[in-house]
Amino acid sequence: MDANSLGLLSAGIGAGLAVIGAALGIGKLAASAMDGIARQPEAAGSIRGAMLLAAALIEGVALFGEVICIILATK
Repeated sequence: MDANSLGLLSAGIGAGLAVIGAALGIGKLAASAMDGIARQPEAAGSIRGAMLLAAALIEGVALFGEVICIILATK
């Protein structure tokens, strides 16, 4: 195996790990938000807003990881 193929392999593994991490984070976030809304329905608006903000930040980190993997794969 040469360095280019190892770089492609590591970029693929990194992209997969970034997606798995984001999926686990958003899943836990949504489950906790639904639990909070079920326990206190009058706070649904503020919980939903905080959940959407946190989900956007998680997606941003995942997208950043994917871009880094693409950059590594093309070098």
